[in-house]
This record gives sequence, structure tokens and C-alpha cells, in this order.
Amino acid sequence: MTGTTTPTPLSGLRVLDLATLFAGPLAATMLGDFGAEVIKVEHPAKPDPSRGHGPSKDGIGLWWKLLGRNKRAITLDLSKPGGRDTLLRLAATADVIIENFRPGTLEKWDLGWAELSSANPRLVLARVTAFGQFGPYAHRPGFGTLAEAMSGFAAITGEPDAPPTLPPFGLADSIAGLATAYAVMTALAARDRTGEGQVVDMAIIEPILTALGPQPLWYDQLGHVQPRTGNRSQNNAPRNTYRTADGSWVAVSTSAQSIAERVMRLVGRPELIDEPWFATGADRARHSDVLDAAVGDWIAQRTRTEVLAAFEKAEAAVAPIQDVRDVMSDPQYQALDTITTVDDPELGPLRMQNVLFRLSATPGAIRWTGRPHGADTDTVLTELGLTDTELTTLRQAGAL
Repeated sequence: MTGTTTPTPLSGLRVLDLATLFAGPLAATMLGDFGAEVIKVEHPAKPDPSRGHGPSKDGIGLWWKLLGRNKRAITLDLSKPGGRDTLLRLAATADVIIENFRPGTLEKWDLGWAELSSANPRLVLARVTAFGQFGPYAHRPGFGTLAEAMSGFAAITGEPDAPPTLPPFGLADSIAGLATAYAVMTALAARDRTGEGQVVDMAIIEPILTALGPQPLWYDQLGHVQPRTGNRSQNNAPRNTYRTADGSWVAVSTSAQSIAERVMRLVGRPELIDEPWFATGADRARHSDVLDAAVGDWIAQRTRTEVLAAFEKAEAAVAPIQDVRDVMSDPQYQALDTITTVDDPELGPLRMQNVLFRLSATPGAIRWTGRPHGADTDTVLTELGLTDTELTTLRQAGAL
């Protein structure tokens, strides 16, 4: 799909990405992947920090190549009068603005909802912050790590006798980014009916709570607090990671009763199926030691290849524990083109995650990778109607 000219579902939609560091920019990336025209607006002297996050090649940040794909890159200092006025001109042409400044920052620059909606009543403004636009924490600085801690995720992650564990990647930011893209599309659907835009208030601490499932409901109704259980589950067993004879690891899940029975037959312990406690996932979970020993001993005597083949033949659920090297060569990912190749003008062919899902009639596409800082400033602003003299004046004022 890379580089395709097939019509895309969001063609004609203009998005201004004013956000930095992951959640907001990822939402804009998702929209750009399906055809929206995304204009990345960065400070002239302080670009999105994601350009410098993680490893780089030849001085070029690789994360940005992924996060900045399908975006045109311009610079504007919104705190300066010329930058403010230029943004309002851009806003008048846009459908969506995504920002993640602390609450009150845009208002301080006279770029709050009142000014933006006056410039464009059909505008959708997505405001992505750690804690939301109001409440006692609203003005605190925050990142996804704090959401992973506050939401209960860290409290239930890790071994029972080990400290709470934070994820080694931007989990809360990623979930919030996907949720923001969904929220924007919901607001645009409402605009189709009402003709008016609105504000999306996305707090990064909230979407991860949805991903964590019914924990608040369990506590409300039963006083139940989910403990750390490592790789085990309180809802079914066997469910764990197991080491194979050749030193690899596999994961087994038995969320369905029929799968649990197949696994027990496969590992040579069919008598356990007849135990009264085997009939429900929760009861099986209370006997995890017995079930883990049965499955773990059987797997430990076989290579990973043998284990995977046997489970597939038995129609039981198993997967290898893969690192990125395995992911890049996995035949299922290859069949889906999940990791696709994109040509980059600076670095040549790059392999990265493809668009998030496949549409049969109007598929998304990676049209280009992350652009250099400010690469499209003159082009975008000239299209907006600014003259060479105006561009020069803005540069002299430090607004570009």
C-alpha cells in the first residue's frame, strides 16, 4: 500500500499538529495514514523532542521518521504576534487542531477556543494533556509514565513479590493517541450533523483505565483489588510463559474452556480435566501451580519448534516470545505487510510499522516518512497566501 494513489477515506481533511511527544502527534499520524493532510507545526528553535528520542542514524532521529510520516513540517512561534496571526489564518483553513500545551497556554497567547472557533466555527480542537483541562492536577506537568502509575497499571504489573513495573515504552501515550484519533473522528461525525466544531478534552490518565478493564467495577461491587500475579491470570489457567528445551520461551493462554482441555490432553494430563475445579477459569487459576507444572514440564522437554507444531496440531493457543528480530521475520507479519518498506530521501529504504488496519476499498498508505524540521514552511505558507515579503518579515521577527 505504500505510496499508493488509491483514494483515501480522509482525503480533503486538514489537520494542524501542534502537539509534541507522542500522544497528540500519534493521533495526527493515524489521521494522516488514511489521507488527511497533516501540517506539523513546530517551534523554530525547539522542534518536537521526539526528533531526538531514541537511536539516530547519521544524526537523524529514527523515531521521528515513524511519528512524523505523512506530515508536512512547518515552523511557527505561536507566542509571537506574527506566529499567532499566521496560525489563525491556518486555522481558518483547517478541520482539526491537535495540541498538548498545558491548560491556559493557548489562552495566554490569545489562541484559545474563543479565538480559534471565531476564525473557523467548524474547527475541532483536540486538547491532549496528562490530566485534562480542569481539576486539581490540570496544571501539573505530566507524561504517560504518570498515567501508567496513577491508573493502576503499574500496581498490577510484575511478580507478586517484586516492585510495581512500568512499561519500557510509551504505553499510556500510545493508548491516548489512538483514543484521540477516535475522539476526533467522533467530533467530525457530529459536525457533519450540526455544522459546528467542538473541543475534545483528552486526559492521558483516562484511556489506559479503559484498557485495564473492569477493575473499578470489581472494586465498587466487591471491594476486590487486583494483585500483581506476574504472567499468571486470576481468570484462567494455565496462562504463563514457559521455557523450551532449546532455551526459548513460549506463551500459553487458555481463556476458553475447550482450549484448556486441549492443552491438558496435549501435555499428557487428561485426568486433570475431570477435577471439579477444572470446570471454570477462576477455579483453574486457583490451581495454577499444578497446571503450570504440567504444562511447563512438558514444554521443557521439547524445542520451541516442536512445541509450536504440537500446539498447532492440537488447535491449542500458543505463541513464541519474540523480540524485534523475530517480529521482522515472522511469516504472519510478513503476510500482513505489518512491517513495510518505505523510501526515505535522507536514509534510503526504511522498515517500519504499516498503517494500523486494512480497508478493502479505501486503504491507508505511508506516503512519506518524517520530514526535516521546517522543510515545508515556505510551501505551506505560500499556499496560504503569504507573500515573500511577509515570509521575510516573519523570519526577521523570529516567528518562523
